[in-house]
Amino acid sequence: MPVPVPRQRAVPAAECGPAQVSAVALTEEAHRDTAALGAALTVLLVEDDPSGALVPELRDSAGRPIRVRTARNLTEAGRLLTPDVNCILLDLALPAAGCADPGDGAELAVLRQVLELAPRHAVIALTASGDAERGAEAVRVGAQDYLFRDELDSRLLSRAIRYAVERKRSDTAERRLAEGRLRAQENRRLERGLLPTPLLEGASLRFAARYRPGRSRALLGGDFYDAVRTPDGTVHAMIGDVCGHGPDEAALGVELRIAWRALTLAGLCGDELLGTLQEVLEHERSDEEIFATLCTVDIAPDGRRAGLCLAGHPAPLLIRPGAAQAPRLLPFDNNGPALGLLPGARWPRTQVELGAEWSLMLYTDGLIEGRTSPGGPRLGQDGMVDMIHRQLSEGLRGEELLRAAVSEVRHLNGDELTDDVAVVLLDRVA
Repeated sequence: MPVPVPRQRAVPAAECGPAQVSAVALTEEAHRDTAALGAALTVLLVEDDPSGALVPELRDSAGRPIRVRTARNLTEAGRLLTPDVNCILLDLALPAAGCADPGDGAELAVLRQVLELAPRHAVIALTASGDAERGAEAVRVGAQDYLFRDELDSRLLSRAIRYAVERKRSDTAERRLAEGRLRAQENRRLERGLLPTPLLEGASLRFAARYRPGRSRALLGGDFYDAVRTPDGTVHAMIGDVCGHGPDEAALGVELRIAWRALTLAGLCGDELLGTLQEVLEHERSDEEIFATLCTVDIAPDGRRAGLCLAGHPAPLLIRPGAAQAPRLLPFDNNGPALGLLPGARWPRTQVELGAEWSLMLYTDGLIEGRTSPGGPRLGQDGMVDMIHRQLSEGLRGEELLRAAVSEVRHLNGDELTDDVAVVLLDRVA
């Protein structure tokens, strides 16, 4: 089976959000940056006559010597700019590359070249005494501070270097946090497309869903589900996923989910619907090896029968009332290929008798591919059936059943799951 998964919103219950993951990652990175400040500082001086620009000895706040490297031009600076360099002291009088005359704003050109060469490093601009306007312009362009060349002393310069390094780290952390928030907002918009609010007004069925992102998951995966009721009273539901995890797969998942809803509301069903979805995938995917699995069910208006189509996806679980009746998997002998694998493929529609009272559970591979113990065998579909049967005998139903199933799968695995887990439950009570 391929690797499926889904995501959550509204009626579904998501257990962890991308904004939380992003904030944790950014906090850990900030702690690493702060710890790095405990090491001795290294400064790169870019000055065509470095001998007279600095006092002989600089020390940090702990009294340790600040290491100073010197470069006479940007070519030398590029060679000396190793990862341990914390700050660059740049003489604005230094000619920019390809510009022999340092006048006419060329000092800012050399600053821009240094900022491009070392975007992650703190930069202090050195300018002539009394030329505060030029120094302020250097800070506006991107330097962390400016100093007058002929007014330097060891204490002033040491303090300025420490300040510039701290300010650069703070600016970088703030930028990363802002980028993380933007990504989280984009992820939420994509999630709304992947996991929409079901359109089941007028239906006698109850809907519940649960989603849990996997440990190794990026902020987004190409997993999706949906449920709608058409004017004739038929309830259509599906769950699926695009192979891979990331914004491209998520965007493709949104397209397939929206296409499924539009085609379903237009009256398509079964093989005709899946064939059209395959055409959408083939036109929209970025690589010919990308495919998607899908499980669709269409439940008759009387709620007693359903049509089932499987495209490389595990079969749903049918639950009947009464502890004596064990849940059973719906037939999967007519399971067709995943979408995008075989041009001109067909997906047979299997008629299933549901009865007067039942629950139907659609799920992704993440629910059955976890281990039964750390390093042990996978849970598999048989293990999932036994687990659900036991939880039903404990009186769990609806959202509580889904929550318990996802929690136990994670517990059995002994760690966070490598795959996302999504489960959809439809209930019909007589």
